[in-house]
Amino acid sequence: MKRFKAISVGTMILALLLAAGCSSGSKDAGKAAQGGNTGQTDPKVGGTLVIGTGADATGLDPELVLNNESGFVMSLLYDRLVGFKPGTSEVVPMLAEKWEISDDGKTYTFHIRKGVKFHDGTPLTAKEVAADYARGTDPNHKYYYKKLSGVNSFAGDTFGSVTNVETPDDFTIKFTLKEPYAPFLTNLAMVYHGVMNPKETEKYGFDSGQHPDGTGPFKLVEWVKNDHITVEANKDYWQGRPYLDKVIFKIVPENNVRVLKLQSGELDVVLDVGPEDYAKLKGDSKVTLLEQPGLAANGVGLPVDTAPFDKKEVRQALNYATDKAQLDEFLYKGLAVEMTQYVPQVDWSYDPGIKGYPYDPEKAKQLLAKAGYPNGFKTELLTYPNPRGYNPIGGKLAVALQEQWKKVGVEVEIKQLEWGTFLKTIRSGDYHFPHLRGWTGDNGDPDNFLATLNHTRAIPVGNTSHYSNKQVDDLLDQAIRVSDQTKRKELYRQADKIMVDDAPWVMINSTKQVRAISTKVKGFQLNPLQMLFDFNTVYIQK
Repeated sequence: MKRFKAISVGTMILALLLAAGCSSGSKDAGKAAQGGNTGQTDPKVGGTLVIGTGADATGLDPELVLNNESGFVMSLLYDRLVGFKPGTSEVVPMLAEKWEISDDGKTYTFHIRKGVKFHDGTPLTAKEVAADYARGTDPNHKYYYKKLSGVNSFAGDTFGSVTNVETPDDFTIKFTLKEPYAPFLTNLAMVYHGVMNPKETEKYGFDSGQHPDGTGPFKLVEWVKNDHITVEANKDYWQGRPYLDKVIFKIVPENNVRVLKLQSGELDVVLDVGPEDYAKLKGDSKVTLLEQPGLAANGVGLPVDTAPFDKKEVRQALNYATDKAQLDEFLYKGLAVEMTQYVPQVDWSYDPGIKGYPYDPEKAKQLLAKAGYPNGFKTELLTYPNPRGYNPIGGKLAVALQEQWKKVGVEVEIKQLEWGTFLKTIRSGDYHFPHLRGWTGDNGDPDNFLATLNHTRAIPVGNTSHYSNKQVDDLLDQAIRVSDQTKRKELYRQADKIMVDDAPWVMINSTKQVRAISTKVKGFQLNPLQMLFDFNTVYIQK
């Protein structure tokens, strides 16, 4: 085996994101800062930080949920085998002090840090890690993730190639893969592979996410559904006690109400700041705005298995009928970049040669006529009300699209659902209408966008368009078995070109990550993955 120090050859680093994440921006109040605020030199212990978010978590079991609201909370409750260097997508040690990867890329050996404890006091060993991950690696496990219908999990991607998990001693765990899987290490660094005490699964089964027990800097105190989630400092945290005593996630669905509460001091942090709120807060001397280029994709999913969207010409027509420049100017206020392909511009596989779909309503009408719809058609568009990291204007996007598509004869009836119900509906496999669709990158690897959202195996939960193209699947499968990034990039670009032509989405834009924080909050740093990592260093200036 070949030994690696902090970073392995298989780690994929986004150079542009590194630059953005590590940059040190202005700390002047009311101005936009790049990345984070470093704070004062003498941080004090104590205080409660109140974070405003647009929707409640849908669960707190890392293996069984996949959305930002849940991820925000879980990033405080759980550690992973490996983590991300602050402000970047670079993989560094976490619960594993070091690791080795075999030369053939099929064996990963992790050496577990000693002295780490779960929140209930149970010591962490390799056996706990293996027992927790068995829910994703062992189909015979009583609570194997696929035995729960409708679950959205990264377990299939991360552990799909794992053939054996061994724990040769209390502090060593070894994964054997049937074939190389290049994103394996970066996947393990995601919040969605946080290590949970297996005692919780034994006791609560699939409901263990209601009783989370991790090794992270904070532990759950109270969860009042659709109102707030409270976590308190883990005083025995292996990296040292967090400065904050408590963090409260306050669910405030209305954007303008969150802004008012931040300005009044009821909230200390607002996540997913929208363009209108950005303009309001920019001149506030009590608020610091943090922003970073977005590892995000935003658009509309088109059900390719259902008429009229089973015709490529119809899907292409809707892309031509969407005036992305107008949307960005009037709704996103310059806080978004038009998407031309299925990865954002900051992704290392982005191909500047792919031009996407310019706004051309006449071309859209021609394509609709060719598909047999010269007078257009009627359809439903499913949306959600609250802002998202990838879509900070929420349901306003659906209203704008309704007006734009009407110009080419496509009449849209908007149907709005609460966030949790919206997710359940589009991931059921039974919903066959256009729907707002988006994604925030979890690990900095293009596989996390292209395969997670478009591979046949991701139907119906990740791939809500039900898109299936064997040529694309083959290219994506080849790319994860190659360690050379240049070769991987070419494979991803080939797949992306095909998908752009097939148009299973209406691609709209990639938004900036924007957070608003009180000037009294220090040590808060953004990262490309949008999670609340490294929160043990956040404190309130007294």
